[in-house]
Amino acid sequence: MAGLLLAAGSGSRLGTPKATVRLGGERLVDRGVRTLSDGGCAPIVVVTGAAPDLTVPGARRVHNPLWDTGMGSSLRAGLDAMPEGATATVVALVDQPFVTAPVVSRLLRAYADGASVAVAAYEGAPRNPVLIGREHWAAVGESAAGDVGARAFLRANPDLVTYVECGDLADPSDIDTVEDLARARAAVNLFD
Repeated sequence: MAGLLLAAGSGSRLGTPKATVRLGGERLVDRGVRTLSDGGCAPIVVVTGAAPDLTVPGARRVHNPLWDTGMGSSLRAGLDAMPEGATATVVALVDQPFVTAPVVSRLLRAYADGASVAVAAYEGAPRNPVLIGREHWAAVGESAAGDVGARAFLRANPDLVTYVECGDLADPSDIDTVEDLARARAAVNLFD
């Protein structure tokens, strides 16, 4: 099962590309790759943009030249870069550092049990990461636009979605602002 980490944004509200931010001595991009890998994903593709020369050990880097148009183009670039043998991919976001490897593993188990689309939920609320079977990649790519990734596809196809409760495993909070980063740095030892 492949992993896809979306890490292209400039972090406009944060003031720096989120992929390069350090938390607990580790860049968010490295943390995201580790989470996907430890959760059972291989290979892993990382979509970059605002930091085009970003090196990403343990993953294949794909640069999205249209990164500034929003997450939709990065999702399309990542899905297009998936290896031919991949039957599904877990799509994760670089700015959710407290999503853990067991969340990824739980999504992979849902796929093994027959789900072709699995969405991590936290106390019943759908968030990320999201597992998408290859048979849906084209439709997901077509519906991804602007800052909307897979959400339009998921809403249009509720019968395909398996929600996987992960509130007992992780915190899906994201880092968008300097204040969010300060809170994450204060809490970094809670989930590591």
